[in-house]
Amino acid sequence: MYADWEYWGRPVANFGTTSAQLLIVGLAPAAHGANRTGRMFTGDQSGVWLYRALHRAGFANQAESVSRDDGLELINCLITAVCHCAPPDNKPNPQEIKNCSPFLRETFADTTQKKVILTLGHIAWKNTWDTLRAQLTEPMKSELRFSHGAEVALQNGLHVIASYHPSQQNTFTGRLTEDAFDAIFSRCRELIE
Repeated sequence: MYADWEYWGRPVANFGTTSAQLLIVGLAPAAHGANRTGRMFTGDQSGVWLYRALHRAGFANQAESVSRDDGLELINCLITAVCHCAPPDNKPNPQEIKNCSPFLRETFADTTQKKVILTLGHIAWKNTWDTLRAQLTEPMKSELRFSHGAEVALQNGLHVIASYHPSQQNTFTGRLTEDAFDAIFSRCRELIE
């Protein structure tokens, strides 16, 4: 399908600004999405869902993202991922996650204005808590269970919210609906305001 494209084929950088109040943590670049375009959640079905929801909630200037130069701008939002390279079979192994963990720690440290961290999927949820445990001084619960809509408020005012990842595995099966995804972004907006 993309035989005529010149693939980015390198680590994909964060998208947005470090002064954002909403930090979104995804899984990894899709092989024919961000790995092709060079921008997080761009050019694949997960991105279609994400950017539509971000636009409806006022976190993006447009609802579509097809390339790095399509004019999309995020508003008070930064998107990162647990891994920054496209993993085999679309699922990073533990070593790949470990290799990229310094980038996630750095992103968390650099986003000093964040009020909400939204995790997309179980792997993002788990690695967000692993990163926060290393950076926060307050004690953390030993087990924080992932579920769509799970929300944890920390003493420093930061909120961590979980959502199913907008992958086709979740959207095609109806596990994640647009209404349920929009509700997550409405909650993020409410917490920021």
